[in-house]
Amino acid sequence: MIPVQVVGLGGGPQDLTPRQAGIVAEAQVLAGGKRLLAMFPDHRARRLALAYNLDAWVEDLAQAARDRRVAVLASGDPGFFGIAGRLVERLGPEAVVIHPNLTTVQAAFARLKEPWQDVAVVSLHGRGDAALWPALLRAERVAIYTDSRHTPEGIARLLLERGQDHWRLAVLENLGSSTERVKEYSLEEAAGMSFSPLNLAVLKRQAWPEELRLGLGEESFAHQDGLITKSEVRALSLAKLELTPGLTLWDLGAGSGSLGLEASLLTRGGHVVAVEAVPERVHQIKANRRRFGAASLEVVQARLPEALASLPDPQRVFVGGGGPDLAAIIRGAAQRLPSGGILVAALVLVSSLEAARRALAAAGLREEITQVQISRGAALGDDIYLKAQNPVWLVKGVKRQ
Repeated sequence: MIPVQVVGLGGGPQDLTPRQAGIVAEAQVLAGGKRLLAMFPDHRARRLALAYNLDAWVEDLAQAARDRRVAVLASGDPGFFGIAGRLVERLGPEAVVIHPNLTTVQAAFARLKEPWQDVAVVSLHGRGDAALWPALLRAERVAIYTDSRHTPEGIARLLLERGQDHWRLAVLENLGSSTERVKEYSLEEAAGMSFSPLNLAVLKRQAWPEELRLGLGEESFAHQDGLITKSEVRALSLAKLELTPGLTLWDLGAGSGSLGLEASLLTRGGHVVAVEAVPERVHQIKANRRRFGAASLEVVQARLPEALASLPDPQRVFVGGGGPDLAAIIRGAAQRLPSGGILVAALVLVSSLEAARRALAAAGLREEITQVQISRGAALGDDIYLKAQNPVWLVKGVKRQ
């Protein structure tokens, strides 16, 4: 096989070095997206356009490289959210030569005249929303590679829906062309606009939310009449759920959303869905989400168990409420868990404990029961005493392999 030359174009052919331009000129096969191939209208090489299944395109490219010089055209730097990694994975490092160039992010911040060493860079190209959320918690500025589904206006609307209104959005369109446009907008402005498909979006923070951390007291959350998982019970529930990055968690009967919010710290890059039926509590969950900047928390106002059918498949489920529908909720949730999935229910009534146990057994989940009895110091005259809180049962079910 003749090594495949992967050439980054930067902002276009004008950014090629003489050596890179020579590699492209001598290629017998030019491969890449249609837009990039169109930048070389007079090139006489065979063209291999990436206009179909990526895996099939890579296989065709590998076949062509058996006896011909292949140049793969990439925008920006092919090793930065680009095609280079996929080619190295398929062809092997010895069969790929990478020629880097300016990234779109470099060009964008040159236009903005801002340093970018502390910028978080996220690609939503062909990815889900979850890739964006961790960056929003840690960065002052976030550069976003967009696609036809994650447009600048779509990102603005999504942030507003999740209560993340403490950002402005710069959009850099058609960089390096005669129609280049660089402008900054409020999220409300951007949400009502449309932009060129060739763009980079840059979020600029206007304010920091309050710090979200594990073990926050109940007073840290807006909640209704004490209907909130106590911090000690919350901490043990999170431990029982065995959360790791990337998981999808259902917080059913979410109340104030306190457990789901803290769970978002442990499921970075994942998805937490808080389901609550009472409108006032839904409003409080959204207020708490905004307060802590926890954009990864999705809030669904719906009744259970009917709402379960519309939720994404979970790996973890927490049941914080359910009343007479508790058994049906547990059965419905258990059916959606994969092998090894975990469900934890926090219960205060003996009848609920028995209903949960029967539902877990019927669903074939392995059961574990823990009683949590917390006493907190309270003032009594010039001294303190330990005031007992209501005992809580944590019923954990693990779906058998």
